[in-house]
Amino acid sequence: MHYRSTRGGEAVAIEQAIMSGTAPDGGLYVPLVLPQLPGAAFDGATSLPEVATRLLQPFLAGSTLEADLATICAEALDFPVPLRSVEEGLSVLELFHGPTAAFKDVGARFLASTMARIVRQGRYARPPVTILVATSGDTGGAVAAAFHRRTGFRVVVLFPEGRVSPRQQHQLTCWGDNVLALAVRGEFDDCQRLVKQAFADAQLRTAHNLCSANSINVGRLLPQAAYYALSSLTHFRRHGRPASFIVPTGNLGNAFACVWARRVGLPIDRIVLATNANTTIADFLATGQWLPRPTVPTLASAMDVGNPSNMERLRDLCGSVEDLRGEVSAVAVTDDEIRAAIRVEFDCHGIAWCPHTATALHVYRRLPEVERHSRHWIAVATAHPAKFDTIVEPLLGCSVALPPELARLLHLPAHHETIGADLPELAARLGRA
Repeated sequence: MHYRSTRGGEAVAIEQAIMSGTAPDGGLYVPLVLPQLPGAAFDGATSLPEVATRLLQPFLAGSTLEADLATICAEALDFPVPLRSVEEGLSVLELFHGPTAAFKDVGARFLASTMARIVRQGRYARPPVTILVATSGDTGGAVAAAFHRRTGFRVVVLFPEGRVSPRQQHQLTCWGDNVLALAVRGEFDDCQRLVKQAFADAQLRTAHNLCSANSINVGRLLPQAAYYALSSLTHFRRHGRPASFIVPTGNLGNAFACVWARRVGLPIDRIVLATNANTTIADFLATGQWLPRPTVPTLASAMDVGNPSNMERLRDLCGSVEDLRGEVSAVAVTDDEIRAAIRVEFDCHGIAWCPHTATALHVYRRLPEVERHSRHWIAVATAHPAKFDTIVEPLLGCSVALPPELARLLHLPAHHETIGADLPELAARLGRA
């Protein structure tokens, strides 16, 4: 399997696509052809590592990683992703049981495992490799954890100053060693722009062996399709019909992974995107005009993205706006609706959810009654509510217990530096490291 840029150009091996992050023309890598997997391909596979191995084998076919795929999946995906039944017709896919209590652990750990093998081969990259990552909250912590103290790598995390929760910021800044955390005076889109500018600068990219760990990297995106494969297969095996998903989304990586899973043949019915007050995606589906805009700060800060990168992949896959509308729909959720959803779900079921998960649950409650009851819906829970204690606990009037992984990180000392939102400042800081 080879990979091409969404903007054309020559096809490359997956090792090169992973280590490059983005294509030379600025596009994002996608498979030349999406494989088709019959249901029988997953017979006997019941765990996340088993399902991921079978799902990803054709995507890695012919690569130097193929022989190690089962080992990569076993070591990277060694935590549960339970499907919790909430009520008749509604389940929640809990993706926050990894080491940093967010769904980003799945892609980050897989990416770190594959990159470590590629670097050891010495063909596509040589150490030291600099992982440059922009984060709106959860990505940076997951990437830092996955690459922390890995020989031959350093991680530089860019996060928007004052735009992440206190506990998220601590997760971004508590590592030390080979991890550098930089607060950017701006918003997430400024961080993302800096990363893209750094990769577009050939001298900077070469001098620091830059590589990306955002969902613009196909090596982080592919394994995310595995939990959609596992949850959809689990539901289908129990009930004999496909499930529909409601996915909280910001940069569109998580949602696009769900689309890929359905496209290769997994039993997935509808896909609805839940966005926050950053309505670029919902507006595009409504009007057909792609109008990126400055980010609006919201309670669901990890979704605060005004110019989602993975829309380029989605548009490449679908072609026309009409076809895209047939692939996904989107609903925007306000902060007041997020607050209400957190309260309502706790009052009804005694479960605390994070603000991002609350967007998905609000969208579920807003579905037309016929639509809601004619399908089984799976809402995607992207982060543990304890990461957003300053938002969730005042709404519920009680504390949210810390998962052990998060409690351990919060006891570590934290340190970060602050830079302006321009490439020369970033380049200067990279040069001093």
